[in-house]
Amino acid sequence: MFSLFYNVSGDRHEAFHLITGRCGPPVSDFFGVFLLGGCASTLSARVTTFSQWPANVEGQTYRIEPGQGQSNNLEYQTYADMVRASAGRTGLVEARGGQKPRFVMSFTYQNPVSQSWVQQYADPYFYNGPFVAPWAGFYGPHFGWGAGMLYSPPVVNVPVTVYKNTFTLVINDQQHDAAEVYRSTSVILSSEDNLPQLMPYLVRSVFDGFPENNGSTRDITYDLPK
Repeated sequence: MFSLFYNVSGDRHEAFHLITGRCGPPVSDFFGVFLLGGCASTLSARVTTFSQWPANVEGQTYRIEPGQGQSNNLEYQTYADMVRASAGRTGLVEARGGQKPRFVMSFTYQNPVSQSWVQQYADPYFYNGPFVAPWAGFYGPHFGWGAGMLYSPPVVNVPVTVYKNTFTLVINDQQHDAAEVYRSTSVILSSEDNLPQLMPYLVRSVFDGFPENNGSTRDITYDLPK
């Protein structure tokens, strides 16, 4: 299931889609956003982009440059292949052999873990029977008279482990003193340590809509395989 979780930090209330392994009915949290109930068939990435992309660079070359500790790393090389597969959206082509590229791409990734809270419906039978809502009453004369008792399971706050799966892509222009011309960071939250499974979506999202508006933040939704 995908749920929205909230994180309270000072005066900031943050809400994101959280990937969980459970299915359940929807419920709203204290800040008016909704938990996505049921077995979700989509996931969302939150992408923040800063861009000063030069004009008329289609067909120019790029190279993926590993950072410190990334060379000869099989995990990094796997993700670099994902970047190559999506980089065509930039209009650039990968430099071959000893060809000097105009652009240099680099990327970092991480999935730090933290604790947060989600709201969900509790199992009513855990409380020895259905939950009786306190707002029972009578219907008005236009709808007839009669007592009405409404039932609803209680909502509880549940602590969860949250992995902040993060991918950042940076592109520098070698013709302009290696100036940074593109920086995009994608985040997907999950309740499990599954960064490799989420990486295809993280990589794809930083190229979707390339080069995007400078300083933009958007949520991109993808369908999951059935």
